[in-house]
Amino acid sequence: MAGTAQIPLYSAAKVAQEAQVREAGNGMCWATFGELRAGSDELERIVQAVPTVIAAALRQRAWYFVPLAIGENDDTVVAPDYTVDLGDRAICHRNVRFGGSECIFISTRLMQDRFALAFEFLINVGHHFVDLVGVPQSFAELAWSQATNDVRGETSHDAWESRRRAVDRSRGNEVDERAKSSYLESSFSDALAVYMLSLTVDFDYVDLREREYPLLAAPALAERLRHVAEMFPPNPGYEFDIRYRRRG
Repeated sequence: MAGTAQIPLYSAAKVAQEAQVREAGNGMCWATFGELRAGSDELERIVQAVPTVIAAALRQRAWYFVPLAIGENDDTVVAPDYTVDLGDRAICHRNVRFGGSECIFISTRLMQDRFALAFEFLINVGHHFVDLVGVPQSFAELAWSQATNDVRGETSHDAWESRRRAVDRSRGNEVDERAKSSYLESSFSDALAVYMLSLTVDFDYVDLREREYPLLAAPALAERLRHVAEMFPPNPGYEFDIRYRRRG
């Protein structure tokens, strides 16, 4: 394997200038740079999974799939290949703004498989979309009713913690409105990401489990996902389906 000194680091601005930006059928802008494990067809399939309504809101953003994105103080540099040392310095993604556009650099070589790569990208898409458009009232009512009815678990650590603060029973009937807002934003972006991931790859719900919080009860997540699917139908060539199975 090449040593760190043999791999040059490029500024995010240079990568943004040199990488050829493509537009997927849904209007999402994306590009590749460096030595990636994932092929262009595989990446385009992931990008194209974003429903057109969501993609339309993200016109001023472009996603760059690179081996490693590294934060150096306030700057971002990109490694065109992978080494262990550079991997230790890299983070999953870096956001960089150039004028009126935002470029998001995804560290593909930190992801072990297609599932992880797709989820990292789609979580990022979900957060950007929610930052722009907020949370639909219908989804907010659904998620909040589940929380106040003590439906078990949540969809991410952020959603779990903000929900816990928002419905802290020690305050009686008082609701922490700031925590509630954070909870609804997190739960909606999570639901978007899981929904879009389900369009991209087949996976078992338990694959989403993390140690820091209990996973949301499957029927409750299914209710959220069906609601999201009604708002943002799949693009042609993609299918949304939830299957239940009994474990022996």
